[in-house]
Amino acid sequence: MPVITCIEDLRVLAQKRVPRMFYDYADAGSWTESTYRANCSDFEPIKFRQRVAVNMENRSLRTTMIGQEVRMPVAIAPTGFTGMQHADGEILAARAAEKFGVPFTLSTMSICSIEDIAAHTRKPFWFQLYMMKDRAFIERLIARAKAANCSALVLTLDLQVLGQRHKDLKNGLSAPPKLTLPNILDMMTKPRWCMGMLQTPRRGFGNIVGHATEVSDLSSLSAWTAQQFDPALSWADVEWIKQRWDGKLIIKGIMDAEDARLAVNSGADAIVVSNHGGRQLDGALSSIAALPAIVDAVGREIEVHMDSGIRSGQDVIKALALGAKGVYIGRAFLYGLGAMGEEGVTKTLDIIERELDLTMAFCGLTDVRKVDKSILIPGTWLTPQSPV
Repeated sequence: MPVITCIEDLRVLAQKRVPRMFYDYADAGSWTESTYRANCSDFEPIKFRQRVAVNMENRSLRTTMIGQEVRMPVAIAPTGFTGMQHADGEILAARAAEKFGVPFTLSTMSICSIEDIAAHTRKPFWFQLYMMKDRAFIERLIARAKAANCSALVLTLDLQVLGQRHKDLKNGLSAPPKLTLPNILDMMTKPRWCMGMLQTPRRGFGNIVGHATEVSDLSSLSAWTAQQFDPALSWADVEWIKQRWDGKLIIKGIMDAEDARLAVNSGADAIVVSNHGGRQLDGALSSIAALPAIVDAVGREIEVHMDSGIRSGQDVIKALALGAKGVYIGRAFLYGLGAMGEEGVTKTLDIIERELDLTMAFCGLTDVRKVDKSILIPGTWLTPQSPV
C-alpha cells in the first residue's frame, strides 16, 4: 500500500482499481470539461494571510449545517453509481460518514437503496431527490425517505436535461453496462473490484428498480430514465415538494443570484452553489467563482452551501471564507471509496480535516465558525456579478 498523503494519492489509486467506465463516469465533465477543470483551478489564485505569534491552542472545527451538529463543515455529496466504484459503496460511505461525524447524502440514482442505508446506519442521513415526471413515484420516494428517518431532503434542480459526457459515450456506459470486449478486458485487470461485485447482490438502482412503474429490472431502466427527467420543471414543483416533505429542504444547483432569490422565496432552508461538478453546462462559472455574488445576494436570509471542485481542506476554508456555511465533497470521497472502500472514505475525511485544521491555525484562527474574508489576501478571488 502506498503512503497516502492527499486526495490526489487516492485518485491515482482509484484509477488503478476501478474499471475505466465507472472511474470515468465519476471523474468526467461535460463537453470540453472546461468548467470541470475551472472548479479546481479557480481555487488556486485565492491566497491566505499567514499570521504568527497568535494562540493556536484549542482549535475547533465543529459547527452546524442546517442546525445539525457536524465535526467539520463538510458533507458527503449525493453521487450516482456510487455502488459501482466499490461493492456496496453507498453503505460503506454512509458508515464512514456516520462514524466520522459528518452528513451523508444518498442519491436517487444510487445502487444501494434508501432502506439499505437505513439498515446499516444508526443516525439520520440526507436524501437527494430528482424531480421526475412520474409524480406518484416521487411521492413514494419521499414517503420512503420519511420512513427511513432522513433528516433533510436535497432537491437537485440542475438536471432537467442531461449534459453530454464524451467519456461515457466512448466507454459505452449504460444500465446495464455494455460488456464490450474492451470493457471485459479492463475489468479482468481489476480483480479486487470484480470479487467485491460478485459477492454483493446490489448491482442495480435500488431506489428505482422494483419501485417505479414498469421498471422491474435493469433492462427496462434506461428507457424509463430517459423519459423521466422533466424539462418543464418550475418553482411550482418545488412548492409541490414542500407540501409533501415537512423536514429540512436544501436546494442544490444554484449558480445565479436571481435563482438564489427565488430559492429564498420558496422557503428552502439552504441552497447549494453547484454546477453539478462541471457535468452539466460546460462553460459555466466555477462554483467558487459564483459563490461570493450569491452570498452577497442572499447570505443573510438563507444558509449557503457549496460543492464542485473541493479537493482539500484548503479548498474548504477558502469556500468558508467567501461565505459558505458548509461544503460537499463528491469526487474526493469517490476516489477514497474506489481506492480503499470504507477505509478510503475515512481517509478522505481525515485528510480534509487535517488540512482544514492546520490552515486555520496558520491563518491565526481557532474556531471554524469565525472564518471569513479577513483570512484572505484582498483581490485574490474572482467576484463576477450576477443580476439580482
